[in-house]
Amino acid sequence: MTVIDEMGGTHAAAEPRRPGPSMHNKLAELDARRERAAAGPSQQATNAQWVRGKLSVRERIELLFDDGSFREIEQFRRHRATGFDLEDRRPDTDGVVTGWGTVYGRTVFVYAHDFRIFGGSLGEAHAEKIHKVMDLAHSAGAPIVSLNDGAGARIQEGVSALAGYGGIFSRNVRASGVIPQISVMLGPCAGGATYSPALTDFVFMVRGIAQMYITGPDVVQSVTGEEVTHDELGGTEVHSSISGACAFAYDTEAECLAEVRFLISLLPSNNRELPPVRRGGDPPHRRNDALIDLIPSNPNHAYDITPVIEEIVDDGELFEVHEHWARNIICGLARMDGHVVGVVANQPAVLAGVLDIHASEKAARFVQMCDAFSIPLVTLVDVPGFLPGTAQEHGGIIRHGAKLLYAYCNATVPRVQVILRKAFGGAYIVMDSRSIGADLSFAWPTNEIAVMGAAGAANVVFRKEIAQASDPESTRSQRIKEYQQQLMHPYYAAERGLVDDVIDPASTRSVLVDALAMLRAKSTELPARKHGNPPM
Repeated sequence: MTVIDEMGGTHAAAEPRRPGPSMHNKLAELDARRERAAAGPSQQATNAQWVRGKLSVRERIELLFDDGSFREIEQFRRHRATGFDLEDRRPDTDGVVTGWGTVYGRTVFVYAHDFRIFGGSLGEAHAEKIHKVMDLAHSAGAPIVSLNDGAGARIQEGVSALAGYGGIFSRNVRASGVIPQISVMLGPCAGGATYSPALTDFVFMVRGIAQMYITGPDVVQSVTGEEVTHDELGGTEVHSSISGACAFAYDTEAECLAEVRFLISLLPSNNRELPPVRRGGDPPHRRNDALIDLIPSNPNHAYDITPVIEEIVDDGELFEVHEHWARNIICGLARMDGHVVGVVANQPAVLAGVLDIHASEKAARFVQMCDAFSIPLVTLVDVPGFLPGTAQEHGGIIRHGAKLLYAYCNATVPRVQVILRKAFGGAYIVMDSRSIGADLSFAWPTNEIAVMGAAGAANVVFRKEIAQASDPESTRSQRIKEYQQQLMHPYYAAERGLVDDVIDPASTRSVLVDALAMLRAKSTELPARKHGNPPM
């Protein structure tokens, strides 16, 4: 078609513009892409995950967060690697789902490996997504949870994948003590990938499906000739009871993720906040008459400290950390008058409650975590000393015991000690005594605080007299009795100001609730320094 312009010239008329895709069409395309990304590579891949006894990544996220609260980011992210046919396989998400949601109404961030895509392995784009969500969690001051189910570094991407792990590790360290970091092991985790969980505050594992190890069974066999299965090498039982790498172990993913939610409810969102207060119906000044008969008065008789703790805390609920490792000491989170406290207690039912290498490490790590997140510490003491023997000395009990000592001395949160029975030697000092900074120390009338037990002390102090006596056993018994009467009676430490009060066991909860309430506004400043140099 020809048109004449105002000057009399002629030219071809423009073709009428055809309408482009409408917003409705674009939204339909967006919905379709989201649906494909959420579905994963194929139903067959999802079925394979179920056959292994594992949930899909989306099912796990639904269990972790409050209904409908999850907001995904970078869902359409794809890798840009080439070679080894990678350019023909560029699925959405690149094998990791990232975003945030709420747990009991509070913001929590997550990254979750999708084993259906490249076996959940970490490549450059995959790592950058994790870096992004970790940075967001740090900036927002909110906890981050990693749902681990991946095969390690993506070999086809070479050193770029390894550099991605370095970025994760550095962010783990930067966020340490700033926001809670929780690792949940729901599948294999091998090689360098295991170091990120090791750097976080808590590690959860599910029996039968989770493993962690630096080198797998094939490598172990080729190097050492040792034949070992995945679970024997790095399964849940290994890390929850032998290595101590796992703090919580469960039989199912649903149970595990429910307990992750519960743990988050006990923690502050960051180090600038206090843990949430949840008052129930347990009276703060409830008497503990049951305690009078729970603990044997004979210091040589063992007992289980767990019912003692449950009698003192709100509703008898103790969330124990590392329940199956270093069982001669108990560490756990509980509430008293609705406020979260960290409980550290010797366990006389296991190794008489002595401190050893593993118990010292376990308690030191727990004390350090509580101090980082403003959780007051209650320490229940019934300790005969450190475990003697060449295995402990050669294994470094001096250095490892010093870790617990350092953690307590460095803690600025409210600290209250209760001495139930024995408190002997250096172990008494290490278990948050007044001399290393406990704010308050209480003792039951059954307390015995001394350099060592009466029998051992008498054998040392009166060694010559006993050896020269006509009746050594009678002399020994007499001297033991004298030592007990003079230096180990229940009021000896109180008379010297090392114990603030000797209390009725039935009033323990009431005394602790009042003491912690008084200390709630405690403020302590550490010396100006870059950081201390603890005995690592």
